[in-house]
Amino acid sequence: MDLFDHLAPLWLTLKVATLATGLALTAGVGVGWLLARKRFWGREWLDALASLPLVMPPTVLGYYLIVMLGHNGWLGHWLYAKLHITLMFTWQGAVIAAAVSALPLVLKSARAAIEGVDTRLEQAARVLGAAEIAVAWTVTLPLAVRGIVAGTLLAYARAMGEYGATLMIAGDIPGRTQTLSMAVFDAVQTGDDHLANTLVFIISAACVLILVGASQLLKPRYE
Repeated sequence: MDLFDHLAPLWLTLKVATLATGLALTAGVGVGWLLARKRFWGREWLDALASLPLVMPPTVLGYYLIVMLGHNGWLGHWLYAKLHITLMFTWQGAVIAAAVSALPLVLKSARAAIEGVDTRLEQAARVLGAAEIAVAWTVTLPLAVRGIVAGTLLAYARAMGEYGATLMIAGDIPGRTQTLSMAVFDAVQTGDDHLANTLVFIISAACVLILVGASQLLKPRYE
């Protein structure tokens, strides 16, 4: 096996984690703002539903994704019948699995950060004639950006390490859907300790750097 074959899981992991974090960021900030600033029936139920991947076993999450995105799933069947798109056993499916797994980390951080923004500042912007979307973009989100970025970093680390749900929906296909986490498992299974140690070091170092960056962003500004 040449160097490219060894590095392929790393490149795929970075691609999957980046795209998954982008999806999680978009959905997480949107839902976080909705939960923080709007009052409606079922609000906490929505929060609980979006937070389920934090506590749900990855295999159960993967099963739900198969039910939804599989060839016989309501969404997967529609995607294949109308657009000829299949997500099962593809790296795109891995992106969806990682995004769903990482979503709660962005959501929780975004909601907390937005709830920490002084509503009087938002009200002042409304008095000056700003529309609600303008208030969110020019006042709320800039003031909450540190917490949102911290949550995004944590989500990226979570997406990099995702295994269970990704394995169920995307499989473990070398060169196609095999991420770093799966490559570590395969290396251990085949007795390739050198490769396993190298991959584990890469994942561990990346996660430590991300966690340090997130902790710096979450520090109080006056420190």
